Order: sequence, then C-alpha cells, then structure tokens
Amino acid sequence: MPKFSANLSMLFAEHDFLDRFDAAARAGFKGVEYLGPYDHPAEAVAARLKKNGLAQVLFNLPSGDWAGGERGLAILPDRVEEFRAGVDKAIDYAKALGCGQVNCLAGIAPEGADRQKLEDVFVGNLKFAAERLGNAGIKLLIEPINTRDIPGFFLSGTRQALAIMERVGSKNLHLQYDIYHMQVMEGDLARTIEANMPRIAHIQLADNPGRHEPGTGEINYPFLYEFIDRIGYSGWVGAEYKPKAGTEAGLGWFRQFAGRAAA
Repeated sequence: MPKFSANLSMLFAEHDFLDRFDAAARAGFKGVEYLGPYDHPAEAVAARLKKNGLAQVLFNLPSGDWAGGERGLAILPDRVEEFRAGVDKAIDYAKALGCGQVNCLAGIAPEGADRQKLEDVFVGNLKFAAERLGNAGIKLLIEPINTRDIPGFFLSGTRQALAIMERVGSKNLHLQYDIYHMQVMEGDLARTIEANMPRIAHIQLADNPGRHEPGTGEINYPFLYEFIDRIGYSGWVGAEYKPKAGTEAGLGWFRQFAGRAAA
C-alpha cells in the first residue's frame, strides 16, 4: 500500500508551523511536505524532523510573493535571476533537511503574454534547475495545477507537462501528479497514472469537489490506493487537502489505509 506524507501547509493548521511536525508524527505520519521551509532557519526545521523521526519528502522552490497571489516564477521573463537564486536557496535547505526532491511551480501567465515566450523561459529555467539540482543529488519535479482554483496557471495538464519535459530533455525532471488537480482538468486518473508511471516521482491527493480529505467526494480512493500499489508505485503520496472539519476529525481515511499498509 502507499506510504503517506502530511502536507503541513494544509494539515494541522491549528498549530504553529514547527509544531505541526509534532502533530503529524503523533497522528502516525512518517513523512512531511509543505510549500517551503524558507521562513524558518534550516536547523530549526531539521531539529523537528529528527525529534519526530520524520522524512522530509518534498517542498517547492521559492515561488515569489505567495501572500500577494504569486504561484511560481519559472515562466516569468523578468524574474529569471530571482528564480535561479531560488534554486540555490532550495538546494541549501534540501541538503540540510535530507530532502531528495523539490517541486517547481510554473506560475500564473500574465494577461496578454505570449505563451510561447513563457514556455521558452520555463524550459530554460527548468534546464538550469534540473542540472543544478541533479549535481546536488536532488530531483526536480513539475506539477500541473487546475485553472479553476488558480486561474491562469500556466501548467495545467499532464500532456502539456510531458511535452515540456521532452523539450527540457533532462533525466532529472520528473512529474508530480496531483490526483485532485487532474481530476478537475482531465479525469481518467488510473490510466493516466499507469501510462506515465516511469515519469511520476510524487503523487498528491485530495477529494473533489471541495479539495477535502478522501471519502468526502467523487474520487474512488480505495480503488486508487490498491491500483497504484499493484502497478508498482513506490514513492510517497502527499495528503494535500483542506480538512473539512479539522485535521484530526478527518484522518479516518489515513488510519484505515495506513493500518492496512502496516499489516
């Protein structure tokens, strides 16, 4: 069965960020992920990981002014230097936290921008990041995100992501497959995951509609857990959802399937 990591940007939000590591461990998670650790000293985050025996599964490259609505820098022609400085910052944190993979958010396309130019910038930045991260032993991932939740997000489908990966041409560029986002954009989840299994380095989940925990919507998660196990996925599945009635109250799905995995 899959192994699950808690996304601390969404789960255990009733706690301060560093205390969420303790809460995740108490709930039974063995790994954690989140948007980024950059607001905290690397040694403070590393100490919480060590204290709780947690694996640092994933975080994102610096993504710009998140509070101001930015969702990545990688496609923006006037932010290339900032993006590349962010790659080096992410490497420093990843080394300190023992994290073997980071995700690159493409960003929101400026209104009226030439999409081909944006893609060219994206490809150039990904080539840079894939090489730099690869030299440090860290995987680079890209993630398609639905344009209902983030209008204008540049990378919004599996086929588009795979085409960009082909243009980049790096063995160190992988796909992050978010079940919720791709249910919104394209559906056909099981077949898409199976067809692209060699390219997928990380999976994330939430149910649809509402982006709440598994079991609250239309996605047949019991089937998907067993399916991805059967086809040989051995990576982490990140719980990245908005708890419907508090994190602890919504962990029944996790306790059920984590228990089955340990049996």
